[in-house]
Amino acid sequence: MSTFNVPTREDVSENNQAIFDNLNKALGFVPNLYATYAHSDTALENYLNFSNAKTSLTAKEKEVVNLAVSEVNACVYCLSAHTAIGKMNGFTDEQIFELRAGHASFDSKLNALAQLAKNITENRGKTDEIVLRNFFNEGYTKGNLIDAISLVGDKTISNYIHQTTQVPVDFPVAHPLESVTA
Repeated sequence: MSTFNVPTREDVSENNQAIFDNLNKALGFVPNLYATYAHSDTALENYLNFSNAKTSLTAKEKEVVNLAVSEVNACVYCLSAHTAIGKMNGFTDEQIFELRAGHASFDSKLNALAQLAKNITENRGKTDEIVLRNFFNEGYTKGNLIDAISLVGDKTISNYIHQTTQVPVDFPVAHPLESVTA
């Protein structure tokens, strides 16, 4: 496999340079995975627009989906990034490990969402009827379902980009789930 470099500001298009500047202002750095999107003149902007679009899910609910999907797809980059973001959204280390495993004993509604995200990802969209029924029984709507599926797709894109490029992880590296549960 060829090695993918992480482009610097000087390596990318003018449009991507402006996005790098905005990311630097907002985050203090340009995450390696975002920089990797900038190999394309359009992918970074398109991804950020999709990823930051309005949704019926809260920031905390988005992290539930991000963690469950990234675990199924075994993406260490996204697991590492979303572990950090999950903590910023109030999840403990123990809760993050549960969410990665596709459940949440600490909250029945988030449990239904984590199970849904894991099931959709594992089954490539052929969602188990019981998992779907439980999701709706917890008060989620059809609109929430569509937003959750969109988020599964959003996160899967990043998972696949990292799995293919293997750019360095620039967040504290998340421990493998097996090492915690063993």
